[in-house]
Amino acid sequence: MGKGKLAKFADMEQNPLVVQCPYWQLRQEGFALRGHWHDQFFHNSNPIVLELGCGRGEYTVGLARRFPDVNFIGVDIKGSRMWHGAGEALADGLPNVGFLRTNIEFIHEYFAPGEVTEIWLTFSDPQMKKATKRLTSTYFMERYRRFLVDGGRIHLKTDSPFMATYTRLMVTHNQLPIEAAADDLYHSDSALPEWLTSIQTYYERMWLDRGLSIKYLCFRLPHEAQLSEPEVDIPVDGYRSYDHEVRSTRTTGR
Repeated sequence: MGKGKLAKFADMEQNPLVVQCPYWQLRQEGFALRGHWHDQFFHNSNPIVLELGCGRGEYTVGLARRFPDVNFIGVDIKGSRMWHGAGEALADGLPNVGFLRTNIEFIHEYFAPGEVTEIWLTFSDPQMKKATKRLTSTYFMERYRRFLVDGGRIHLKTDSPFMATYTRLMVTHNQLPIEAAADDLYHSDSALPEWLTSIQTYYERMWLDRGLSIKYLCFRLPHEAQLSEPEVDIPVDGYRSYDHEVRSTRTTGR
């Protein structure tokens, strides 16, 4: 491990906005903040919103600045990336920001039922080979239900036609209520709020520089709906460096 990463990890240990709980500790002791994020971490009763796979935390910090009466938690396993947003939030004295370093597969063990109001998924890996690894799969939707309020919103921003298509099919197949959608967010006629484009992640800027369109979808996740995976073939993203099959389909394209 390089000295730069070691220094970042040392900073993360000292940053009061960062919560780290190794898996072994979670298994042995549980997670003390579960059910207590409001009173023990944020010290208020404002809504809690998660950004899953937050990377450098640009969206977490940007949303926190935009909405001071909402608490935002960026979640990722890559501490060296998260270090950027955590350091910026601490330096700027943002009281409504937190970061949780963990594997997202265990996210339901860090929050109590109804503790989270909304979820953001910003430029998640589309995981074209295996559905259960996609953060918009029914596998993860069942996990989100364990802590998301009934009918809580889920937002997706993605450069991936595959991810956008799959998620839209999953949502319509399960009749989940759609609140907003755009196939090309930066050239959309929809009356969407301007901050959807004014806050940009590192990857978003990279994809925009390459001339790719950004897709957006916002839908709600009721607790009572029975979820199942859509049985369809989806063309893979030809511009990504993946050598994956999607069910029986091997075509590529945008």
